[in-house]
Amino acid sequence: MSLDVIVLGAGMVGVSSALHCQARGLEVALVDRRSAGEETSHGNAGVIERDSHVPITFPSKLADILKYARNREVAMRYDPFVMPKLAPWLFQLWRNSSAQRVDHYAQSVEPLRKKAMAEHRPFAQDAGIMDAFRDNGWIHLYQSDHGFKVGQLALSYAEDYGVEFDLLDRQQLLELEPSVTAAETAKAIYWKEAVSVSSPRRVVKAYADLFVGRGGAFVMGDALSLHREGDMWVINGKDGPIAAPCVIVALGPWSMDLLKPLGYDFPLAIKRGYHQHFTSKEGASLNRPVVDEETGFLITPMEDGVRLTTGVEFADRDAPKNIGQITAATKAAKALYPLGKAVEDEPWMGGRPCLPDSLPIVSPSGDRNGLYFNFGHGHLGFGCGPVTGRLIADFVTGGRPDLDPAPYSARRFV
Repeated sequence: MSLDVIVLGAGMVGVSSALHCQARGLEVALVDRRSAGEETSHGNAGVIERDSHVPITFPSKLADILKYARNREVAMRYDPFVMPKLAPWLFQLWRNSSAQRVDHYAQSVEPLRKKAMAEHRPFAQDAGIMDAFRDNGWIHLYQSDHGFKVGQLALSYAEDYGVEFDLLDRQQLLELEPSVTAAETAKAIYWKEAVSVSSPRRVVKAYADLFVGRGGAFVMGDALSLHREGDMWVINGKDGPIAAPCVIVALGPWSMDLLKPLGYDFPLAIKRGYHQHFTSKEGASLNRPVVDEETGFLITPMEDGVRLTTGVEFADRDAPKNIGQITAATKAAKALYPLGKAVEDEPWMGGRPCLPDSLPIVSPSGDRNGLYFNFGHGHLGFGCGPVTGRLIADFVTGGRPDLDPAPYSARRFV
């Protein structure tokens, strides 16, 4: 089978890349070892954020470093045996944690955040999946005045970029979410422009079905079989080889498994995360995602129940689950909201592919060989995948991007 473009990876980023290339009249094959939306895109919080201009940074205060070093926090845990290997990446994260670099991140992520829902909407409407989208914002909760002070930088950037929000006291919070337990001193930020979904997996699958319905080819295959034959990239599909002059790598946490043997060495680290669904106790309900900013977890209503997601775990991508983090998160979440029984027998675990400046690589390889990169989205993939999908399609077709692509270039790591 000979086509124009092969897209490797059927998460939100890959599916969006395929749809945008297809919309430009290209014949596209979307390749994955599993069906669409089964990996990282399935496990996230399902929030399309308009806010969130402050990246995860390296702690600057000794007290915070010591707190995380105890390895008991819900927000961040680590495997001690992995940390020496991760040290160079953490050093780069530290360098990207200065005020100047945080400001660079905010400026760079703003075009992605601003366009996110506008890029999702046509896909969602054409795929008939708008029923999964909730346009009622999300809440960042701070149980103490000290914790609320940490959120001031996010508010500052929100004002700079015109993001709509309300500051809530305890009573106003309870008017929006009556089943949440909040301290007398609690404050919250209600980010009014955020959109959430009731099933990230169902959304990605609907987008993939839209791609196939428009004539695209979804192929089961092994991305690691990618190789050159003359001027073509070839991959071994389940039913035979597939060839194209252009290939887009959108493999998320597995991107470097393919790219390192090809000679590329990007500093991609994996932040593992967990989720589990719970019933709500009788009479309780949750209307939108709520983030406990001080403890470091999120609860959100999903089709399978209330989804509880953890913070970050630094561990080998393929290492067995360590349920200590989500066990602690469950205990904390039950103090915030009346969770009932767990829906699944055990929690889900997945990996977020993260670069040390918290921005993705969305770029041609630079080798003029038809190889393109669209990975490393970290916490941005589900919300901003359709935006970076458009950008990579611009590169493939020689179109003029409607945003500055420089912050996402692979050259920043060369």
